[in-house]
Amino acid sequence: MNTTEILFFFLSALAIFSAIMVLISKNPIHSVLWLVGVFFAISGHYILLNAQFLAIVNMIVYAGAIMVLFLFVVMLMNLNAETEPQKNLWMKLAGVISGGCLLMVFVSLVRQATDLNAKKAMTTTGDIGLIKNLGKLLFNEYVVPFEITSVLFLSAMIGAIVIGKKE
Repeated sequence: MNTTEILFFFLSALAIFSAIMVLISKNPIHSVLWLVGVFFAISGHYILLNAQFLAIVNMIVYAGAIMVLFLFVVMLMNLNAETEPQKNLWMKLAGVISGGCLLMVFVSLVRQATDLNAKKAMTTTGDIGLIKNLGKLLFNEYVVPFEITSVLFLSAMIGAIVIGKKE
């Protein structure tokens, strides 16, 4: 095993462990902090994929700004275990079934992607994650989804202000 494979498996284990801790943490603030760990592990994966710009943006935007926003919302709503309503058995069963369906979709997508990448790997160059190529693709082909995402972030910030505003 070379260094890249060792780093990949370490970052994957870190991301999976942190994601599980997000789900099983009793304290919502701890869940948010574990989610920061997931974002850092994903940034490490971006670096391994030669997408340094995406790694830096992921750390600055998601692990920095968005997670601070989540922390403020969690602290303003004062969530704790006593005020959280208990879910009944049917809701838990529906969650397990829908999670299993999502897992099946992810497995089928990974299988299709590995088949596609095996054919595509022979023709790619090493400049996939560079800023120039990302900017051309983002502002030429995906300009409408990019603008819709910015409006979505703006509405999320306004929603956080409305939730946090006292009567």
